[in-house]
Amino acid sequence: MGSKIEKTEKEWRAQLTDQEFDVCRHKGTEPAFSGAYFDCKEPGVYGCKCCGRELFRSDDKFDSGTGWPSFLQPTNNDAVVVSEDTSHGMRRTEVLCADCGAHLGHVFPDGPAPTGMRYCINSVSIDLDKADS
Repeated sequence: MGSKIEKTEKEWRAQLTDQEFDVCRHKGTEPAFSGAYFDCKEPGVYGCKCCGRELFRSDDKFDSGTGWPSFLQPTNNDAVVVSEDTSHGMRRTEVLCADCGAHLGHVFPDGPAPTGMRYCINSVSIDLDKADS
């Protein structure tokens, strides 16, 4: 389990691009089919853009047809935390990095077997480490 990471808004802004900051720190979203990883088939481990925490494995990635990278499950149960999100007139379950609180995306109970879950994640909130495949 990683340690909690806290930074000021100024520190996050210095580390992240404008789009990464909007998505990760202000719960934005990237346009569908625009991210670097929605169609990526390369093996590896996806980590948090903000703190590097391992979050998802390419073995658990699938094509959901939504335009965002989708995963069956996180690398382990303590990699992410979830929170109710009622923004935009919807009721969804937000997915956050357990170590730094970065907004990653949302999880839905409409994924394929064996988990039945679809972790729908913004490409700008993650990095693929191909060396860890």
